[in-house]
Amino acid sequence: MYPALARVPAILRPLLPGVALCGAVSLLATMAAGVEIRLFGQAWLEPLVLAILIGTALRTAWRPGPRWTPGIHTSAKTLLEVAVMLLGASIDPKTILAAGPGLLLGIGGVVAAALTASYGIGRLLGLPKRMAVLVACGNSICGNSAIAATAPVIGAHSDDVAASIAFTAVLGVLVVLGLPLLVPLLGLNPMEYGVLAGLTVYAVPQVLAATAPVAAVSVQVGTLVKLVRVLMLGPVVFTLALLAARRPQGERKAGEGAGNRLRAHHLVPWFILGFLGLAGLRAAGLVPQALLAPMAAASGVLTVLSMAALGLGVDVRMVARAGLRVTAAVVLSLLALGAIGVGLIDLLNIG
Repeated sequence: MYPALARVPAILRPLLPGVALCGAVSLLATMAAGVEIRLFGQAWLEPLVLAILIGTALRTAWRPGPRWTPGIHTSAKTLLEVAVMLLGASIDPKTILAAGPGLLLGIGGVVAAALTASYGIGRLLGLPKRMAVLVACGNSICGNSAIAATAPVIGAHSDDVAASIAFTAVLGVLVVLGLPLLVPLLGLNPMEYGVLAGLTVYAVPQVLAATAPVAAVSVQVGTLVKLVRVLMLGPVVFTLALLAARRPQGERKAGEGAGNRLRAHHLVPWFILGFLGLAGLRAAGLVPQALLAPMAAASGVLTVLSMAALGLGVDVRMVARAGLRVTAAVVLSLLALGAIGVGLIDLLNIG
């Protein structure tokens, strides 16, 4: 055993290969962004986006084995959650107050409208009810997390869950890459774009990747809007659980309405509470100024690392296995969500 490795706690050693792989992808993405700056004077693709692309390309060409999996999973989940929590200290309360209280109410309205539209689209295209619910929750709230929390409540089949998650992984990357193009097309200012990204992008890390190339204000607003949107998962899952409990026992599938369906850590993850706590401390002036820059830097490094892990978990070939109806339902639901989000921005006249 290498002397340096011997000093690493035993519980962390299984994570080293996967974390090192994510670190290598992150370093390559950072170097590629540096090459862009030298050639073009600016980085058209930020390290966050490049890390996703490089990781996805590597995952499509090669499937990491069990040796790499623990570290990749930790980088994509735990390290990302730490990065998001630290980001709370960068939230400028003046920026958030400028958005107005109508935005918070509007987020709930967007989620409700998107759930209704997405479910309706799925049913019109012939998807089974449970599959339509999974697609609606994944699109309207928070991608994989919403699907994972909803599936046991409604008794969804494992194949439906796998197909839904495959789409949120692949389309999530496409949204991250394509959404910034709407800034000039729709004439969005940084705050408006942050709201749109927070309302439409599937996952919190993807919001960071989608907003970082535009402006710091977009990152702050987009992250807050997304986290408020994630908090809607609790009421939605609770409502689905109540509906499932009211159905006759003979009409339920195995696991539907199970007693463990409402675990608190699934509905309000710890890192969201941490994010909101740090944002509150920042607003109260209790975060030392000297810590703000290091915390932001640490959040940035961990985010790029987690983007590499996210890319390493995406296999674009899985989409082809899901079927045309599912493809159409997810894409049309995403477009409907974007249209509803733009409508909210116009209604509130944000900026």
